[in-house]
Amino acid sequence: VHLVESGGGLVQSGGSLRLSCAASGKITEIYVMGWYRQAPGRQRELVAAISTDLRTNYADSAKGRFTISRHVTEKTMTLEMSNLKPEDTARYYCNAGSAALMVPGPTWGQGTQVTVSA
Repeated sequence: VHLVESGGGLVQSGGSLRLSCAASGKITEIYVMGWYRQAPGRQRELVAAISTDLRTNYADSAKGRFTISRHVTEKTMTLEMSNLKPEDTARYYCNAGSAALMVPGPTWGQGTQVTVSA
């Protein structure tokens, strides 16, 4: 599976962004896809994940502000982010291949940078 993210950028605090992940390969064999992020000097962390039966898991920091969705047939996943805060600044990575909503799978995209200015 090959993953490509898009949609990152610079936004002011309180603004919104939409991240997309396009997958190619044997996507029908992937149960969980998710978004993770990593800020400088910090560990990579889960933002949100979604299964093929559309069950979701969100980090506490994302609840109420971010929405993950997935189109299984079109092999795409999106993350709608609103009310962004400076602490959301990080590189966001698409992930696939996990069997659970709380741990990452083996496949990562190259990441897309999200920067939120105060």
